[in-house]
Amino acid sequence: MKTILIAEDELAIADSIAYALRTDGFAAQHVGLGEQVLAAMRSGAPAPAPVVLDVGLPDMNGFEVCRQLRQFSDVPVIFLTARSDEIDRIVGLEIGADDYVTKPFSPRELVARIRVVLRRLAPARGTTPAAAPAPPRFALRAEEARILYRGQALELTRYEYLLLKVLIERPGHVLSRAQLMDRVWTDATDTLERTVDVHVKALRAKLRAIDPDDDPIQTHRGMGYSLAFR
Repeated sequence: MKTILIAEDELAIADSIAYALRTDGFAAQHVGLGEQVLAAMRSGAPAPAPVVLDVGLPDMNGFEVCRQLRQFSDVPVIFLTARSDEIDRIVGLEIGADDYVTKPFSPRELVARIRVVLRRLAPARGTTPAAAPAPPRFALRAEEARILYRGQALELTRYEYLLLKVLIERPGHVLSRAQLMDRVWTDATDTLERTVDVHVKALRAKLRAIDPDDDPIQTHRGMGYSLAFR
């Protein structure tokens, strides 16, 4: 039984979608925030397929949730939105959505669209099954204070873990040494900014030991560091 993740802050809408899904043979999981979507997808549990994602979530725009999701997951995404402008549909599809449903809508129609997306993504009958998908580049397991890279757990010191965690949580964002100091070395006020460089060097060595061809931590001279999109 496939599980569909419903990201919708209006409980009445979420309940109607969940009911339609269950009567059609799916399981339903409901969250109300974008951060909960990302956490669920990073948890290491079997990924729901697809994600029904409301554009107007309270904590973050659904488009931004999808952009971040696409950095580590190819799970199908169907947007829900009260906006019907063509430009919104184009933006949604261009950032990686598989379909786009405008409110108000019929929950039964949404279930039908979910089935269409699943059929489109399923391998054709009679073909050789595809190889197992590669593990995500990074998997943050904050509740365990662990980070997996290419499916392998990294052996990190406390500050290496916190530094990499901050970069993973803001992929593509350039963070200065001062910003990283404020977020990571909160209990070590006398630490010098060059400590950041030392820990980045150590992190890079541990990442290269797993994948010598990848260098996800980017240096921006005179600005700071970022985690490359991928």
